[in-house]
Amino acid sequence: MDKKNFALDKKNFILLGIGMVIIIIGFLLMTGPGSTETTFEADIFSARRIKVAPFICFFGFIFMIYGILYKPFNKHHNTNN
Repeated sequence: MDKKNFALDKKNFILLGIGMVIIIIGFLLMTGPGSTETTFEADIFSARRIKVAPFICFFGFIFMIYGILYKPFNKHHNTNN
């Protein structure tokens, strides 16, 4: 198979994988104990869960967009083909 037929390169998939890992880390940071009907858990309003984790997820999504749009520079590009 010819590599020119693929829309994404190997480096694109690596960048997408890194972005996915960043998003998963962000979602894991959002987890924690929740409040029930009988007890109130103040941790649901922690800075980690409402500020840091969503920012990390957002950065992961932006990184994935970059991974899709990234076009690797090819030094051996031949314009005669």
